[in-house]
Amino acid sequence: MHIIASIYRSARKQGAYLYVPKDSALEQLPEALRKPLGQLELAMTLDLHPGRQLAHANIDKVLVALQEQGFYLQLPPADQADDL
Repeated sequence: MHIIASIYRSARKQGAYLYVPKDSALEQLPEALRKPLGQLELAMTLDLHPGRQLAHANIDKVLVALQEQGFYLQLPPADQADDL
């Protein structure tokens, strides 16, 4: 599996990043997900594939979430148990 993803930084919740497939419309994500994050700023675009190292997320979990949910939410280390 290989997905090009846009990664957005939350302006409201420091350390929170939202991964979505590139060119996805953020407006189509659930409001319950978008609202707590506030303004989202594009941080980077990455080519995600099995074996790729990510600093604070498990690549396999990210790829599955992108494929099944259409997003992956990376929370700050203190909140990692709540990653979606």
